[in-house]
Amino acid sequence: MKLVDEFELGLDAPICITWELTYACNLACVHCLSSSGRRDPRELTTAEAKGVISQLQRMQVFYVNIGGGEPTVRRDFWELLDHAAEHGVGVKFSTNGSRIDAAAAARLAASDYVDVQVSIDGATAAVNDAVRGPGSFDTALGALERLAAAGFRKPKISVVVTRQNAGQLDDFKAIADRYGAQLRITRLRPSGRGADVWDEMHPTAEQQRSLYMWLLEHGDEVLTGDSFFHLSAYGEALPGLNLCGAGRVVCLIDPVGDVYACPFAIHDEFLAGNVREPRGFEGVWRDSELFTELRRPQSGGACESCGHYDACRGGCMAAKFFTGLPLDGPDPECALGHGEGLLAARGAEVAIPAPAVDHSRVKPSRLRNGTPERPPAKVCDENPLADFLTAEG
Repeated sequence: MKLVDEFELGLDAPICITWELTYACNLACVHCLSSSGRRDPRELTTAEAKGVISQLQRMQVFYVNIGGGEPTVRRDFWELLDHAAEHGVGVKFSTNGSRIDAAAAARLAASDYVDVQVSIDGATAAVNDAVRGPGSFDTALGALERLAAAGFRKPKISVVVTRQNAGQLDDFKAIADRYGAQLRITRLRPSGRGADVWDEMHPTAEQQRSLYMWLLEHGDEVLTGDSFFHLSAYGEALPGLNLCGAGRVVCLIDPVGDVYACPFAIHDEFLAGNVREPRGFEGVWRDSELFTELRRPQSGGACESCGHYDACRGGCMAAKFFTGLPLDGPDPECALGHGEGLLAARGAEVAIPAPAVDHSRVKPSRLRNGTPERPPAKVCDENPLADFLTAEG
């Protein structure tokens, strides 16, 4: 049995977990997959979060991808980071860089268990700030400069590939090289606020093909998180597992402890349980009905007759779900164009699912000619806890 086939049947513990520590965020990125902004007052307490970390240690989970929201706005962020290090659980956290000052950079550089991923969505301020907010490009580069000055080895630069920045891949790579960083590019999903802008922002078919060729050339130097396996139908498989690992090797824990099969599918359809249940995360991972079902051999549906099915596996579950396409059908960005045809054929009666949560501080905006109709929040707007500061005391 091939390794990929074993992974499809699920593991006793996930290889890695995405854990959104908070929905609080001082930015309002137009494509935010978790619709972050305001803190949810039900989010896990410090003690509960430490309990999850201890359970992950017992399960021998290799590392955790910490995100949000902006995880560094949690008052106990550094305490939780230290707790993970003390328990041998590696942490990779994503940040917009607004709270990575010189002291934070030095603290991070001194840890062997922490990796940092700074988000940028344009290789120029004009492209980036139209998506992430005024000043966010300079803020991110400032964080990378401070990490480099502190001696932090090989931070990551995380880029969501869009129609607006798909032609900047070489420029992103140059930025990463400048700061001694590694480039990580991921796919835009129609999740969270990303659903509102997906039509205007997801790369064109021509851009997808160019992206595929670029990844073949740079695949050994660039991380992708296996998010472009749907492009393998163009020919040669891209580096990585090239499968949907939802509920099999990965999952998501959200700020209130809900466990979802996929970090990009925050919807009741993919809700497996909650870490506050009696057996905690371990019980959800090993016993939930949803995960058990996902680990059974899956039908490829209409895609099984395609000669490229073994390469692309039908594509991304979340991308199909949030565009109203059948889960056993082609990816909306199918390299052969089958998904594009289905999207065009959708009737008005097709109900497109909405994300389960929306913590946006303002109504989501759409892009007009590549620019948000409503500018995202400014970087200096650092009060995402809003009404909950008093409640926390």
